[in-house]
Amino acid sequence: MDADNSSDGLASVWKHTNKAGGWKPCINTNMNGLPESNGYIYVEANGGLNQQRTSICNAVAVAGYLNATLLIPNFHFHSIWRDPSKFSDIYDEDHFITTLQHDVRVVDKIPEYIMERFGHNVSNVHNFKIKAWSSVRYYKDMVLPKLIEEKFIRISPFANRLSFDSPSAVQRLRCLANFEALRFSKPISTLAGELVSRMKALSVDNSGKYIAVHLRFEEGKEVGEEKFTKPGRVIRPGVIRINGKCPLTPLEVGLMLRGMGFSNNTLIYLASGKIYQGRKDHPLFLKCFLFCKLKRLWHHQRSLLPLSEVFVTTQGGNFPHFLIGHRRYLNGGHSKTIKPDKRKLAVLFANPNIGKDGQGVCRIGIGIALGATRNFREEENETKIG
Repeated sequence: MDADNSSDGLASVWKHTNKAGGWKPCINTNMNGLPESNGYIYVEANGGLNQQRTSICNAVAVAGYLNATLLIPNFHFHSIWRDPSKFSDIYDEDHFITTLQHDVRVVDKIPEYIMERFGHNVSNVHNFKIKAWSSVRYYKDMVLPKLIEEKFIRISPFANRLSFDSPSAVQRLRCLANFEALRFSKPISTLAGELVSRMKALSVDNSGKYIAVHLRFEEGKEVGEEKFTKPGRVIRPGVIRINGKCPLTPLEVGLMLRGMGFSNNTLIYLASGKIYQGRKDHPLFLKCFLFCKLKRLWHHQRSLLPLSEVFVTTQGGNFPHFLIGHRRYLNGGHSKTIKPDKRKLAVLFANPNIGKDGQGVCRIGIGIALGATRNFREEENETKIG
């Protein structure tokens, strides 16, 4: 497909194609009131922003399941991320507490009479070291008795400490926390609104539509990095790439989108960390798309991406999974996601006929066929490339 050619497949990317009607959230508000609390739970959310968000949702689910009162989660200061942000710096704390008030009690501090029992030192509180992906049954059998006895327990670390295979009532609390209670703080949401307005204004020729690309090509994602090599392990980058385990380079992402038919004046919001070998690869992507806005210049990526018409993910991880789910929730099951089939693309990109024309405009000489366009309900929501 020529880079600038239009097609029915490309035109459909901008359209909602669900024929059976929209999906509706299943989060119903509990108006029955809460029984007396069994005690207080303190959790330490560790990892990056997305792992911390997972921890918060799990903490709400566990607290609700154990009929406990949740202390606003503490964000662990990570030696790699070095982010000193507190909960209220990222999220609207009052909104979080109010949204959950009929389902889970949430407080910003432990009562004085409780803290006196532990010498006003949280390190004196019994800490559970819970195995990753533990079931809710484990919390009921092992954590609840101690909670009732002590009235205050802590769980640290708490990332990935609750199994995804949980009863519907527990999953409901996770969804309530993730999609309703967790709202970005005022400074972040205000900035996000300004950025979305700016993106839509810049793409006025395309009815305000733009594409968001999550480009995971930071240092450490390149196969064969010495720090990830285990003693005695042989890294075979070529084999790993053919198996679809390598992230797409910036140029390959540009070639893929141009091969689908997106012209070089399509507005792109590019969310990425520091690009590996960025001086070499990043300019090539910018040649494919002249109107590209960078996250490092436009700040908070998570608040801007959910409102894009099309989201392109180039590698797995917590972030794209969160975003795909949130976009579907916000749009009644409708939201376009382009997920490349990296195994097939590795073969296509090995073709020597793929390159740049004399004008420096990216194009793919052989066709990159669009797979079935699938929706969340009728499998017409995701576009599989390759």
